Amino acid sequence: MDADSIIAAIFSFENYGELLVLVQNSIWAGAVLGLLGGLVGTFVMKRDLAFAVHGISELSFAGAAFALLIGADIVFGSLIGSVAAAFLLGVMGVRARDKNSIIGVIMPFGLGLGILFLSLYQGRAANKFGLLTGQIVSVDTVQLQVLAGAAVVVIAALVLIWRPLNFASVDPELAEARGVPVRTLAIVFMLLLGVSVALSIQVVGALLVLALLITPAAAALRVTSSPVALVVLSVIFAVTATVGGILLALGGRIPISPYVTTLSFLIYVVCRAIGGTRAKKGINGRLVHAR
Repeated sequence: MDADSIIAAIFSFENYGELLVLVQNSIWAGAVLGLLGGLVGTFVMKRDLAFAVHGISELSFAGAAFALLIGADIVFGSLIGSVAAAFLLGVMGVRARDKNSIIGVIMPFGLGLGILFLSLYQGRAANKFGLLTGQIVSVDTVQLQVLAGAAVVVIAALVLIWRPLNFASVDPELAEARGVPVRTLAIVFMLLLGVSVALSIQVVGALLVLALLITPAAAALRVTSSPVALVVLSVIFAVTATVGGILLALGGRIPISPYVTTLSFLIYVVCRAIGGTRAKKGINGRLVHAR
């Protein structure tokens, strides 16, 4: 395949207007997932749970693959797998070292189960591929309503525990000394994270879920230290990557995930460059002042 053919496969905006009308629900679904990913991602970064997201996604993939095998709802299967993994991590992984070792055990187990279920599945190959790489096309009104409802529940729960969770995330020892239920908050947040992972897999798949729940918040941390600005920027970056990825995917014949992950990565690179430039200016300014 020559370069022109590759470019044509990645970007082809023929009949784009007609396609855009057909995926309005998908665009709204992407915006909802971007909002959810941006909010949850800020606490994922504060609590150093990037590795946990990947571990949860593996069991979520196994649950979705099993649901596909038996003809059940894939989102429900993904949700069961995610919540089970999140609950195990929340209950068993009290210390960071314990949590990482548990994740290291869960990841290959979940991946192995998922591959087993997919190998037994005799249906369309596209369904198998979609679990790994994501696909969010032809979202109907009922699916959008279910997705939005689940996201509202997660966001509402997150808002209710926002202040104590933020305290426990920044300084868990002091929070526990002040009477904050640190362990309970950890379990609750892990469950919310599990639901978020299951919903995000619809867009980027089990292998690339970090692009929604990690990268936007990581990019925001590079350009701001303000708690409010961090949340706002994280949401903006996540929504931009998700909706932008959907819009770009309409003009190509490859899955949505490469577009979403590339946009998310580019946002991170730009933010990292801005943060590095600010840091250098700050150091030079202090040197000049010292002289």
